[in-house]
Amino acid sequence: MVSVKGNIEQQQEQENLREEYRLLVESVKPQHNILKNCVMAFLVGGAICVIGQLFIDFFVSQGLGEREAAAVTAGTMVFLGAFLTGIGVYDQIGKIGGAGSIIPITGFANSIVAPAMEFKREGFLFGVGAKLFTVAGPVLVYGIITSCLIGIIYYLLQ
Repeated sequence: MVSVKGNIEQQQEQENLREEYRLLVESVKPQHNILKNCVMAFLVGGAICVIGQLFIDFFVSQGLGEREAAAVTAGTMVFLGAFLTGIGVYDQIGKIGGAGSIIPITGFANSIVAPAMEFKREGFLFGVGAKLFTVAGPVLVYGIITSCLIGIIYYLLQ
């Protein structure tokens, strides 16, 4: 009888500890303002797109065609994303803009450069080389596979 009573007391104590822990977690968990996050993502992503459009307009005014200007702009935006990641600015933009800074092409540059910088102390081969595509690698793999499958389906439907 004592064993059963001790067991019940232990279970009650564990329940109390779980409840205390849950309350502690709730008290320190950051509160997210979804509307504010959405607005900031929209503004930051929109600002990145406006900058890209300004580059396209500039390159077209310099005599490039629309397609060439778009290609040069993509390269420029990737460079800027990588550069800003390298000097630590893009992380701050990401904290403010969230997904608005990740989805444009500058976010792709960030996803390649950030892991490489993190592991550069381990050397170029096993650090930078091994970790360079940690985040972007799966995106590239599944993007290429999906585009190939869609191309095959398109070919078969013609």
